[in-house]
Amino acid sequence: MASIGNGEQQQTGPSPFGPGVPPIPADATPEQKDEHWFKHVYVGDKMPQLTLRAVLTGGVLGMLLAASNLYTTLNIGWAFGVAITSSVISFVVWSVITPLVGCRKMTILETNCMASTASAAGYSTGSTIATMFGALVLTAALPEGKTAEEFKTWDIHPAWLVATFTLATGLMGVFLAIPMKRQMINHEQLPFPSGIAAAETLRSLYSESKEALLKAYVLIIGLALGALVAVLRTGAGTLEFLDNIWMRVGSVLPWMLAPKDANNPEAGMSVVSGPIPEHLPHDGFKTINGKQILGYSFDTSVLLVAAGMIVGMRVSLSMLLGSVLLYVWLGPQLIAMDDANSATAGYVASIETVGGGTVYHFPRWGLWGGTALMVMASLTALAFQWKTIVRAFASKGDGQSGIGADTEAAMKGVEVPFKWMVIGMIPITICMLIIQVIAFDIAWWAGLIAIGMSFVLSLVASRATGETDTTPIGAMGKVMQLIFALLKPGQMVPNLASAGIAANSASSSADLLTDLKVGYLLGANPRRQFLAQFYGVFFGTLAIVPIWYLMVPSKAALEKLPAPATQTWAKVAEVLTKGLDFLPESAKVAILVGGGLGILLPIIERFLPARARKFMPSATGLGLAFMLPFYNSLAFTLGAVIAWVWAKVHKRTSDLYTIPLASGLVAGESLIAALIAMTATVIGLLS
Repeated sequence: MASIGNGEQQQTGPSPFGPGVPPIPADATPEQKDEHWFKHVYVGDKMPQLTLRAVLTGGVLGMLLAASNLYTTLNIGWAFGVAITSSVISFVVWSVITPLVGCRKMTILETNCMASTASAAGYSTGSTIATMFGALVLTAALPEGKTAEEFKTWDIHPAWLVATFTLATGLMGVFLAIPMKRQMINHEQLPFPSGIAAAETLRSLYSESKEALLKAYVLIIGLALGALVAVLRTGAGTLEFLDNIWMRVGSVLPWMLAPKDANNPEAGMSVVSGPIPEHLPHDGFKTINGKQILGYSFDTSVLLVAAGMIVGMRVSLSMLLGSVLLYVWLGPQLIAMDDANSATAGYVASIETVGGGTVYHFPRWGLWGGTALMVMASLTALAFQWKTIVRAFASKGDGQSGIGADTEAAMKGVEVPFKWMVIGMIPITICMLIIQVIAFDIAWWAGLIAIGMSFVLSLVASRATGETDTTPIGAMGKVMQLIFALLKPGQMVPNLASAGIAANSASSSADLLTDLKVGYLLGANPRRQFLAQFYGVFFGTLAIVPIWYLMVPSKAALEKLPAPATQTWAKVAEVLTKGLDFLPESAKVAILVGGGLGILLPIIERFLPARARKFMPSATGLGLAFMLPFYNSLAFTLGAVIAWVWAKVHKRTSDLYTIPLASGLVAGESLIAALIAMTATVIGLLS
């Protein structure tokens, strides 16, 4: 598909609907496109689609992948799409189950419906919790006499509030996608590249080609390897039964054990590490003033390496560049400056220490410049998409002149009617207004503005996803934060809550439109797919709320995590509501420099020749580097180099298996690590 000037798509190659389907004529009207699709592609009434097993399979996989995505968001700031992963897992699982129980195979549309349920459950519900509610936890003031460890997450926000807010914003995204689907997918034929990739994956699986099956098995192998690494990296004191196992294993792996009492050799040994240490070397690459530097080491997680395989060399090398600047040059320089000015009255140190003053925490300073860089880069890139924004509000209507009466009636019977959105949005709007007024102290009129802007920003985000496969969720949230900084100046909670409404509904709409694109290419019934997405939000909410409380039981638990996306939301809210006076002078300079780079880099990239753009640093990579430990950037780069070398040595297998392997590693390690963390929390609560 090649984009033409008015934002519609003209077919230039093989039909995206698969072999045997004639391409849509380049000059086809919207009505002719609908007629072509219904005549040549639609098979939604010829095979099962919205079945109980499809919804239950998607719900269960989505609930598991919700835990995986929450873990990755809190650790590396990324959430990964779950449609392809869930489709492959479902295909493999049902391929095993079907001959055992004698039931029929799942159809391709059942698997597509399953993936829609899984996406709504595993992707569209967790972003609000990880970002908005996480930022509210980080910015919450400690009650007098309580430590951060004693300040429990459910004390800050009760479960009913988290569940209701998550469910309402997720459903809002589902219903807001209704009016966009027919215009963006049917008529403008926007590519939604991830949707095309998912459709091709499903076609390959159901063709039962050797390569497709190998891809599925590679993903499953990645899942198993990632899960194994998560178990072997589990540290001492997490789970007692693992400590007992590690004690036995430690007899041949001496780094796992240390004397209980260095002054009393007869006291015995204790476990200090799993078979795979979490970081190498244990004390980091360097110390300053006898103090360790947080995260200045190599992390043994395959999740980080796999993420680098997915994001590629440009982003990963940009992250490494930013980390080297922070850890090798800026951080030590700022510590020296702090030491020289420590006796100066009123001087605020740039580099904070943690762990009782024994560990330097570079990212707590770096996040100011990193946040400014990422926010300004997102907004600048969004400004360059002004044509996309204009098209979002200047779309053509759905007039049906020229279409056959039979086809028109049939299309009305399969497409989701506009009245469904109206019926759905009325209770959602009322619910969101009540929550905003009661829980977040937002005036009813400001709440209506937040809901109205959610529709506007969802429209922009969905079109950006359709055209570029990139959803500017960060920018959508920041736009709302800026608006509410004017509407509710000096108030942090309304600032974050309003951004949460916009960001979650926008991400939900964009992700679900990608799934609807898959269904469109496969000839699925849109109504049934919409219902699958609707059900998925309930599955996701049911899972993500207890998962959140188990993974982040206290404010202290969240403060120990890198959580770059959460930190960004919190710091933007602090700046917009408190002003810059509470920051050290060096952080103010970092904000100016980061913001300037955030504007400059997209501008330079915009006007560079296409062949030169790949050599430009990524604004996202540079910004993240200042907010993450050094080991994140190092592992990302290692993964990117592995993928690059693989492509150079054997491009064919690299093209086929890099993404399945990396996706499996990410899902496997993050899922098991999340389950271990939740199990440890439950045991702690019961003991």
